[in-house]
Amino acid sequence: MFKPPFIKSLLLSALLAAPAAQAATAYVSNEKDNTLSVIDLDTLEVTKTIDVGERPRGIALSKDKTKLYICASDSDTVQVMDLATHKILNNLPSGEDPEQFSLHPDNRRLYISNEDDALVTVVDTESHEVLAQIEVGVEPEGMAVSPDGKWAVNTSETTSMLHWIDTETHELVDNTLVDQRPRHVEFTKEGDILWASSEIGGTVSVITVADRQIIKKLNFKIRGVHPDKIQPVGVKLSADGKYAFVALGPSNHVAVVDAKSYEVLDYLLVGRRVWHMEFTPDQKYLLTTNGVSGDVSVIDVADMKVIKSIKVGRYPWGVVTLD
Repeated sequence: MFKPPFIKSLLLSALLAAPAAQAATAYVSNEKDNTLSVIDLDTLEVTKTIDVGERPRGIALSKDKTKLYICASDSDTVQVMDLATHKILNNLPSGEDPEQFSLHPDNRRLYISNEDDALVTVVDTESHEVLAQIEVGVEPEGMAVSPDGKWAVNTSETTSMLHWIDTETHELVDNTLVDQRPRHVEFTKEGDILWASSEIGGTVSVITVADRQIIKKLNFKIRGVHPDKIQPVGVKLSADGKYAFVALGPSNHVAVVDAKSYEVLDYLLVGRRVWHMEFTPDQKYLLTTNGVSGDVSVIDVADMKVIKSIKVGRYPWGVVTLD
């Protein structure tokens, strides 16, 4: 179809003015470098390294994906980073030694585990006010908020318990005893089931949220690997509900579990001391942080194969991804 020159000019101007498509990105916290590594998920290459507070561990996105929250553990603060500029906007009063945290669905209340103080601190991310401090077991670490926002669950490593906190009253209302040194908790998308890893116990407990009871306990056995090295830490559940992936620490493997039958399907060899994991936004890949080898392994989820290792900083700990 013929277009007059001025129409062509307008179309060209509109195309030139349109913002360039943003590549999907991963952010990885490097515990011993005090940095974040930025990974382009199209090229699977590190594109930038950002200085942050001391000993960054847990990281999480705001619900609108405009901000990144960073547990700067040795700085005793949670830093708030603007993802458009990579500038630190402010520091939130986190309590001492924040390690992991979870953001409530309301995008305001941040539940933070304070490992040294046996506390969970609740902070309003907008007003920067401490809303509550809740006493929990010794060495709290893992933290998750249910999809409906009713429960905040904390793990205490030394007490070997999950602590169930009512998010309306900020009271601890129940405890679930699990195996030794629980490290991470993960709700299913529906919010009816909670998965909890026990590092030294070597197990993952599957728990019903309605009555806070264990319905299944998973054990792991890798040929040629001593049982003492099989230490479950991070857990990630696929969006389609088919799979659970369990990072098995110094065994250097990730377990692939059928999330319905709870059968262990496979073990994937990754980097040294695999810690936490995250899916790419399209769920095509699963990224693992490998602390001792200082890299990120990329697992092709469809093929269940590790396809690449990406060198990052020293002792990568947490990872998030966004479009």
